Amino acid sequence: MRTFDYSFLKSGLLPAGFINITNAISELKVLERQRKQNHVDIFTSLERIAKVQSVKGSNAIEGIVTSDERINAIVNQDSAPLNHNEAEIAGYRDALRLVHNEYAQLDLRQRDILYLHELMLSYAPVNGGIYKQTDNAIIEIDPSGIRHLRFSPTPASEVAETMEQLELAYREARNDSQINQLLLIPCFVLDFLCIHPFSDGNGRMSRLLSLLLLYKNGLDAGRYISFEEQINVSKSSYYAALKASSVGWHEGENSYSPFIESFITTLLRCYKELDKRFAIVQSRKVTKKQRIEATVTNSVLPISKKEIAALLPDVSPTTIEAVLGAMVKAGQIKKVGSSRNTKYIKRA
Repeated sequence: MRTFDYSFLKSGLLPAGFINITNAISELKVLERQRKQNHVDIFTSLERIAKVQSVKGSNAIEGIVTSDERINAIVNQDSAPLNHNEAEIAGYRDALRLVHNEYAQLDLRQRDILYLHELMLSYAPVNGGIYKQTDNAIIEIDPSGIRHLRFSPTPASEVAETMEQLELAYREARNDSQINQLLLIPCFVLDFLCIHPFSDGNGRMSRLLSLLLLYKNGLDAGRYISFEEQINVSKSSYYAALKASSVGWHEGENSYSPFIESFITTLLRCYKELDKRFAIVQSRKVTKKQRIEATVTNSVLPISKKEIAALLPDVSPTTIEAVLGAMVKAGQIKKVGSSRNTKYIKRA
């Protein structure tokens, strides 16, 4: 049976790039907290949008889809599901709502995990809230249509005991002050996915548990910018990292680094997108010049002309360039990089 030991997270042998990413997340987290205190209405609007994107994105990863109109009706109006796909979508809606509203009371306990799974599948014609009764396999299909065994998860007979070991190992590690809690979360998620404890819904459960653990650690950008949708838009690299980190898993010889990097990079994208979107929402009623200025000065991280244009589609590249040039000349912002890699950041 597979056992778990996360003490390697305090070894100091992790890639240096992880520190840069976690530091950037920490800076944006502080800014988000300050903004939430002063702009409750903006964050309420962003949360409403993100809920729809989360329900849509997490299910779309698994090929569970319906129209945007129906997604909105199911999420915002509690519309009853009309078919199997919508039943899966409605279940995720309810489970996501529980994580959003009750994360402080939930914990990484098997009973909470089972209840969340039961809720997620409450509209589906399968029994949720129980571990798999038969062995399962993770299959991939190559471009020619040939199926291959990608990974053999934990046998059904060992799931309950292995999940108990996973729970205990996580609890031990989260109480260790020398372990970075953000880096611990993707390690747990990877192990959960490799165990694959349920006959259905493991991927969606992994994303719900990711949000739960992030929220419990004060990292709630996924509440306002869909963490699930960020995975969906880059799912090929996400699955590549998952595959790389699962090699040698049964023997305890796998490297968590590829999946950790993928996970924390996804979270950083959420924080960066929140930073950008806040600037737009806050400034949408003012002039184009003021919106461009707000987009740059409200961004903690350097931003390019192309990124500004994507955020402000009604503003011409010529106007953006003129405003940026004036801001640089006035000493409000400075250039970072050169040529095509030029970005702009507010002067300290």
